Amino acid sequence: MGGATALAERIAERRAGGGDPRELVGELRRALVLVPMDSGGLWTAEFGGVRWICAFTDEAALARFAGARTAADTGREAGDAWEYAVLRGARLLDEIVPALGVPAGVAVDVADPEGAMAFPPVQGIVPDSVAVDVLAEAPATPPTAMPPAPPALPGPDAEGGVR
Repeated sequence: MGGATALAERIAERRAGGGDPRELVGELRRALVLVPMDSGGLWTAEFGGVRWICAFTDEAALARFAGARTAADTGREAGDAWEYAVLRGARLLDEIVPALGVPAGVAVDVADPEGAMAFPPVQGIVPDSVAVDVLAEAPATPPTAMPPAPPALPGPDAEGGVR
């Protein structure tokens, strides 16, 4: 499926201490991933002040995630089918993450402790305009010069009349 197997392989390589992180991000950008739908939108989870879009490399990984969710978590019964979107990783990173309007990243295969990988909202992964490390390093906007004072309006003179 659109590079998802290659993505899973790159994740395994990186988790084993090898591989190039930039190549891993490139593999996510090229891959087609499955993103569960929730109430008409993409499934996300909040953790550590970041909104995480949950994405999966294949239906088996998504099924493990669905199986780990309880009816109390999702309102679904065990074994219910999950609707999902198939999206290119680049679209998640370049369009959807910025559209969320909050710090957001992509979490891949979150139900697989040995195969999960987080792509946080940092430079080199998401656009600089929403990367938290770029925003944190941006210098404070220097104060601008005070605008000139408005022209004096007519006011009362010493005798109470208008000048």
